[in-house]
This record gives sequence, structure tokens and C-alpha cells, in this order.
Amino acid sequence: MRKQLPPSMVERMTLIMDAFEGRTTRLSLEDVARRTRLPRSTAHRILDQLVRLRWLEHTPHGYGLGRRALGLGGDGTHNEIREAAAGRLHHMQIQTGMVVHLAVLDGAQIRYLDKIGGRFATSVPSCVGGRAPAHSTALGKAMLAWLAPEAVEAQMNEGMGRLTHRTIADTETLHQELNRIRQRRGLAFERGECVPGIACVAVAVRGPEGPVAALSLVGHARTPLEKVAPLVADAARHVSLHLFPGLETPGRAHHATAVQERATWSPQTLDRLLATGRNGDWL
Repeated sequence: MRKQLPPSMVERMTLIMDAFEGRTTRLSLEDVARRTRLPRSTAHRILDQLVRLRWLEHTPHGYGLGRRALGLGGDGTHNEIREAAAGRLHHMQIQTGMVVHLAVLDGAQIRYLDKIGGRFATSVPSCVGGRAPAHSTALGKAMLAWLAPEAVEAQMNEGMGRLTHRTIADTETLHQELNRIRQRRGLAFERGECVPGIACVAVAVRGPEGPVAALSLVGHARTPLEKVAPLVADAARHVSLHLFPGLETPGRAHHATAVQERATWSPQTLDRLLATGRNGDWL
């Protein structure tokens, strides 16, 4: 006997929302209909409404949680990212003795999900749950670099405040910086743009549809960030593959290439990557 449909629209919507286990879950229409046992036509109609209201998003890779759902349920999805990154964050801190950050993009700001540090940590004015302007941090720029230009413009539509004399304060200069980051295969640097005397190198954790978080190492302004950059890049790649394990399967090899190129960080390679920024204010 066919299972009776939930009588109310709210119950049907709840069934569909419950089918998505976290930020990285991607489901086709058929997946949703099978998990919820709703008729395909009913599931499609409700999915369209949820996408229109931004509870879900629809991309070529399927349906996923939208900005509205992630805003309400952020702790759960952020825990997923935090757990995936925890081992790499501790490894970087032990290897370098520097402050380590994990953050996500939240509109024109970043939100810190984790912070690990030694003696220098008290000199870095960040805290778990705290925020900072995305355009002034290496973490923010690392994620903005993998958004479409029009998406960056939309994120920055409330203006770009200057925190120090080195802060990028206009979108034209920001786009130039984001292009340099892409040329360096995702390495983002910041020296005194957010806080005087503080320097940072960051790399985004990327999925099939763009950045989901970023990792960084933070030190004093004269820290040789170029020496630790490969460690951050390698950690971000491993976290990406932990969150999106299908990216390494043969059938999705083209996505894996787009998400995170395998780094062969020889000194010569790193010199070539960093050369694009040596003559500018922002490495």
C-alpha cells in the first residue's frame, strides 16, 4: 500500500529539508523523491519553491542547502567543516608555532570557526565566532578569489572600509589582487591590511561549486610567509578532499582539477608563483 502523503505543506517541506544532511550534501530530484517518498512532481514543485525562497540552491551538481538554511543551521554545517580541518590545523600549528585560523565567508565578512596559537596568539585580535572584513584579510581574499566578479561586487556592495593605510579600499584594486591570488594557485597574502604588524597567508578550501572555507597561518609582519605557504596549500587541499571525497574519483577528475590542483611546491615553483606579487604592495 502506498504511503500516505503528509497532509500539510509544512510537513512536506520539512521532509525535503531533512533529506539534506549538511553543507556538502548534493541531491538530484530523483534522490529527493526517493528519500522523502514524495511523488516526483510534488517534490519538484516544493524544491522550486524552496530554491526561490533561498532555503535551497540548485546548481548543475544538484540541490543543496541555500544561504537561508545555512544561516539558521550554521552551527551544524560549520561543525562539519571544523571537524574536517581539525587535524590539519593542529599539524600546521605544531610545525610552525604560528597562529592558525579557520574561517568561512559570510557576506562581506569572514567568520572565524577556529583559532589555534601559541605565545603570539594574544597579539592577534581574533576569536572564534568573531568577524572581520573579508577584503582586509588573507582568509577573505582567498575565498573571494574563487567567486565570479559579479558575486564579489555584490558582496562588497555596502562599501569597503579602510582599517589601516594598507587596506584595499576599492573594488578595482581588489579585483587586481584576486587575480594575482588566482595566478598563484590560490595563495593569498596580507601584511598589515587588517591589523598593523600582523601578516597572514591563506588558501581556500574549495568544493565543486566554489569556496566553502579558508585556512591561514598568522605571524608578525616580518614573518617569511613564503616558506610556510606550501603547508597551508597542502592542508587546504586535504580538507577539500575530506569534505568532497568524490572529487578524486575517476568519473569526476575534471572537478578535482578545478577544485584543487595538486601542488608540487618546489622552491622553483614557489618562486614562479610568488613572482607576480613581488613588485606590488600585496604579495
